[in-house]
Amino acid sequence: MSQNIDSLLERAERMAAQRDFNQARHALHAAQSLAPDDARAPLQLSYVESLDGHYRAARDAALRAHALKPRSDASIQDLVRRLRTFNETAALRECMRRLPPLREVSIPVLLAFAAQLSYLNRQEDALALLDEAARGDPDYPPTLVSRSQVLTYLGRFDEAEAVLMRCVRLAPELASAWWSLSRLRRQTPESNHIDAIRAQLSRPGRRAEDVALLAFALHKEFDDLGDAAAAWHALELGCRAKRSTLRYSASDTTALVDALIAAPSAPAPARDADGTTPIFVVGMHRSGTTLLEQLLAGHDGVAALGELYDFTSCMRYATDRHCRGVIDTTVAERARDVDFADVGRGYLDGIAWRLDGQAAFIDKLPTNFFHIGHICRALPQAKILHMRRDPMETCFSNLRELFSDANPHSYGQHELADYHAQYQRLMAHWRARFPERVLDVDYAELTADPEPVMRRVAAFCRLDFTPAMLDPRGEGRGVATASAVQVREGVRARAEPKWRRYATWLGPLRTALQT
Repeated sequence: MSQNIDSLLERAERMAAQRDFNQARHALHAAQSLAPDDARAPLQLSYVESLDGHYRAARDAALRAHALKPRSDASIQDLVRRLRTFNETAALRECMRRLPPLREVSIPVLLAFAAQLSYLNRQEDALALLDEAARGDPDYPPTLVSRSQVLTYLGRFDEAEAVLMRCVRLAPELASAWWSLSRLRRQTPESNHIDAIRAQLSRPGRRAEDVALLAFALHKEFDDLGDAAAAWHALELGCRAKRSTLRYSASDTTALVDALIAAPSAPAPARDADGTTPIFVVGMHRSGTTLLEQLLAGHDGVAALGELYDFTSCMRYATDRHCRGVIDTTVAERARDVDFADVGRGYLDGIAWRLDGQAAFIDKLPTNFFHIGHICRALPQAKILHMRRDPMETCFSNLRELFSDANPHSYGQHELADYHAQYQRLMAHWRARFPERVLDVDYAELTADPEPVMRRVAAFCRLDFTPAMLDPRGEGRGVATASAVQVREGVRARAEPKWRRYATWLGPLRTALQT
């Protein structure tokens, strides 16, 4: 029996790799019939349905696997990843409750759950699991890297650095550790990791992902030391390596913006909140959205929930479309037939567990700017804050930031400028269509003189202004974004934009942004 099931699962995997999804489904349904209590078949079916673009079927298969309460480490880890894909936080939390005492849980499972808790911005809870994993094996490099990341999100930079230094002593080949180390503090001529990073880059057979991590780390360290030429060459190397791992088409972004602009307009009118008010902070990545979020979170009636994909999940479910990124043209076109009141209810129900009586909460996923039209229809009480920053500053900050799989447009000057142009075109459309729903917040004004800007933001969000809204360094607030270190430095206005040091090499970006 077991051999038959394994054979069917292997056949399904082969068929899915060949994109023969019907044959893959047939094999998996046969496996389920043979072993209805085995979670492996519905888990694999969930992946197949996602690959075929079917969001609801993929989610339903993952929830069927959840109901089977898998016990093997491999199935539990697979299940946790699948539940995160669909933002099924209630099921994730139920999986947590099923765990035996933490001392009996394997380190890989502890790491899997810690990653999901960190993703949900429950950093202290994630750290508790990572501390247990470290007690089980204090020298396991993946635990050290994960623990340092959570400590960074919590603003405990010295501890994070000590953990990473232990990691690179044990596993110097681990590229992600060097990348994290480079970001924790400003490097100096007396104290930096340049030679060690170069040594790792010179190792033969490095994967493109590792080259990207090491090259971006080298860029950061040379930049700290003021060596612009060396920093730029490292950045070019990192961008080439990262771009080689990603699929991106500028024409797809243009088509998406075209579809959103062409969509019929039937927005629900804005209204004052009769419950908790969602505040969406949107804009380009690296435009100051984290700073605005953390300033606004100084108000004791506002919960900063971080970068949520809950609205994306609700739109995917409503349109039955699984796609890369927060949206694609299929979601935009199918949205014409969506029940937006149901989307709004689902979104608010899904985040309710995160709240503790606050009058408002912040959803700070920058790319929700694609969803502004949908947000206005689904959530009449929502406030939308659009963070604006100088195009060159924004684009250069994106170019020198190593994202995970997000922002595939950000590793080439022409693609980056083109994406920025589409973003501006779409935002101009939203402003014209929803003039009362969106407040533009200028980054330069905010950093030069925060109080008048934050008073305007508070009034727009129907909140009383408090002086605590002028300091982003709140106690106990986790910051799980690329700005985790910078935001702890407070509000700072640069005397000179960062990009000017690299003006010699940024001609293509400047020219493209001016056209």
